[in-house]
Amino acid sequence: MSVSLSPASWSQARPTAPVAARRWPDVASLPPSSRLRTAAAGRRVRHALGALPLRVRFGGDAVGRGGPLMEVRDPAAFFRRIGAGGLVGLGESYMAGEWDAGDLVRVLTVLAEHGAALVPRPLQRTHGAQKPDGRPRPYPSGELFALFLDETLTYSSALFRGFPAEQHLLAAAQHRKTDRLLDLAQVHSGTQLLELGTGSGELAIRAAQRGARVLTVAQTSEQQELAQRRIRDAGFESRVSVLLRDFSRVLGRFDAVVSVEMIEAVGEEGWAQYFMTLDRVLAPGGRVALQTSTMPHDRLLASRGTRTWTQKYIVPGGLVPSAEAIERFVTRRTGLSLAGRDSFGPHYAETLRLWRERFTHNAAHADALGFDEIFCRMWTFHLAQREAGFRSGTLDVQQLLLTKEELAD
Repeated sequence: MSVSLSPASWSQARPTAPVAARRWPDVASLPPSSRLRTAAAGRRVRHALGALPLRVRFGGDAVGRGGPLMEVRDPAAFFRRIGAGGLVGLGESYMAGEWDAGDLVRVLTVLAEHGAALVPRPLQRTHGAQKPDGRPRPYPSGELFALFLDETLTYSSALFRGFPAEQHLLAAAQHRKTDRLLDLAQVHSGTQLLELGTGSGELAIRAAQRGARVLTVAQTSEQQELAQRRIRDAGFESRVSVLLRDFSRVLGRFDAVVSVEMIEAVGEEGWAQYFMTLDRVLAPGGRVALQTSTMPHDRLLASRGTRTWTQKYIVPGGLVPSAEAIERFVTRRTGLSLAGRDSFGPHYAETLRLWRERFTHNAAHADALGFDEIFCRMWTFHLAQREAGFRSGTLDVQQLLLTKEELAD
């Protein structure tokens, strides 16, 4: 069933149409759970929420020490999902409209800072449920991009001159981020540049404008087609080649390599292959400039073996690394050296805020494109949760410089 969407219909209210069970099986139905387990989860979660700087309302009952309001409309379902699925259940409960918040980011920021207290470790280790057919892929479709990105179609953190960021400055901030990354890699006229993860082709275009020759490796045919079209329209078809291939099968040697927020989607099991590929394709004396989200190393260690809501619905198999994990892989498994890194997490928080506001503003277009209410609540929760991570300091974003020694004469 298709329904007319407004921002209020999916960000401030329960879904108005029946949930499509085939597309969203774990949202349409409550997970199996005994009354005893649900009751125990309810007591535990109520107690945990009561100690947080939140106001949590369960109908006429309320707990918390004050702060942003979290409205739990269906306490029984809310507790059952968390009891059975931990933090995955918390996100699915939001998708189902069983809880809401007028300021979702502020609520999620508090929960990000106190997640371990809200959901005890045993409940965080959830496995086995199948990913729904309707989940977005790690690289959203062009139709989804158009609902929240600026004209550069850049799906990574921007770099602003100051805060608060403004919508009309987002494209310029994306250019600033890209240019700083290219500066870090010392890309100039004549540079043979490899890009792992094409995105919209924006970075390849900026590099070609400097006179570089670029090979950029796309991960989906849709990504390849979008980038080829934008590169052709910009007049750089002769300088940029877009290859659809697994990054580990790229051949050749390059003066510089750049890659933006690809490590997160590779997953921990792919990190060794990723960094060894960088080492193999980089010419002696070359430079690698990476941009990646990171988390504190202790949180990375604690999250191993934990299935997250983001892995289930947004980036299957993905994992945000820590800076320490990256340095360890680089120094132990490659001939590269970590020569510098720069953090700018607050800029990602502002980027995500602008994306979320634009996505909400384009709610009617989402309906027309076939994105149902559950998808819209899911994507809103994803953007808000990420923003909360950067605002709370549980996530960061960094640009890293890796170098390779010149060969001895």
